[in-house]
Amino acid sequence: MITRAAPLGDARSGKLADNLVAFGRALRRAGVPVDSARLALAGEAAALVGVESRADLAAALEATLVSREQDRTVFAELFDAYFRDPKVAAHLLAQMLPRTPGHAEPARRPRVREALSPQAPERGGESSSERQVELDAAMTASEQQRLRHADFNALSADEYRLVERLAREVALPLPEVASRRTQAGTRGPALHWSRTLREAGRNGGELLRLLRRRRRAQPLPLLVLVDVSGSMERYARLLLAFLHAATRGRRRDVFAFGTHLTDLTPAFRLADTDAMLAAANQAIDDFAGGTRLGASLAALRRDHARRLVGGRTLVLLVTDGLDTGEPEALEHELDWLRRHCHRLLWLNPLLRFEGYQPLARGAAALYRKADGMLAVHNLSKLQDLAAALAAVLRTCRT
Repeated sequence: MITRAAPLGDARSGKLADNLVAFGRALRRAGVPVDSARLALAGEAAALVGVESRADLAAALEATLVSREQDRTVFAELFDAYFRDPKVAAHLLAQMLPRTPGHAEPARRPRVREALSPQAPERGGESSSERQVELDAAMTASEQQRLRHADFNALSADEYRLVERLAREVALPLPEVASRRTQAGTRGPALHWSRTLREAGRNGGELLRLLRRRRRAQPLPLLVLVDVSGSMERYARLLLAFLHAATRGRRRDVFAFGTHLTDLTPAFRLADTDAMLAAANQAIDDFAGGTRLGASLAALRRDHARRLVGGRTLVLLVTDGLDTGEPEALEHELDWLRRHCHRLLWLNPLLRFEGYQPLARGAAALYRKADGMLAVHNLSKLQDLAAALAAVLRTCRT
């Protein structure tokens, strides 16, 4: 005789629809885009698969409520919290964090903890932007200091949005190099005869001063490669926003890479950072997947080699170095990249760990080939990045 499994949560008393609505609200608070149409579809899916199987219900809800790869882990943790036992549902309807007496709560992502925490009632007529401004104004000095040094991966959804806005205000003055073009000045290796004679003509033919020819200074052309794999999920969007705002007006080429290379340069030409992020989200189809840096660099060499301007380009490679490809292929492509750029700098979020060593095969290859390795895991490191770049460029290979 086959025994039917007990219904999950308050489904046994007909409250599943209420739980689904509360579950959808929690997903929205955790940053997962869920609208009423998706919730209605989730209700239909739950009715079709039933609640006899926890795995089937989870799969049905995930298929209808989750549209981005990076939100799957958040969904899984929230689903486990909402539908793990019947007594939790009453607390869920009040949007309180469920606790099992005598048992410690499992470690959860900040986005999940925030979604399950009690929500303060909204004041009538107050917009979300007004509440955000009030939050920013009321933030204490200790809270500001904490956010400056907090790892991007440890921020709640609200903190992440605030830090992303703050990151857009961080300046990144790039080092300058002498260009091939020249201009007139008081010093230089050779006389600037054309400017000198033109000035003499304006003074009745008198040579009042001899102008000299000197090379113009210009910022290094910039090539940025940003890892958008699963391990870089919480860093990629924030660093893209930072780089877009900090390098505005500079010559820059930007690529994202995961399992393959994606050209984000057209998106970076947009003036608005939010519009750039939306365009980048549309362009990247391997977000939160694996990392194949060697294959991505091969695609760069094959299809975009002209983006490297005469060996004068500064390359910023933003990745944790957890490559899944063959290290020999990666080393070959890194050797080519070093020969065709001015400097190759590795911006590594894993430097947040004290005593970090690049022991993974891909990370070890990258460490051997890069001119320097810099940390980019919090606001403080982003604010120090310009000085760190200048220091590394002074001391690295000539």
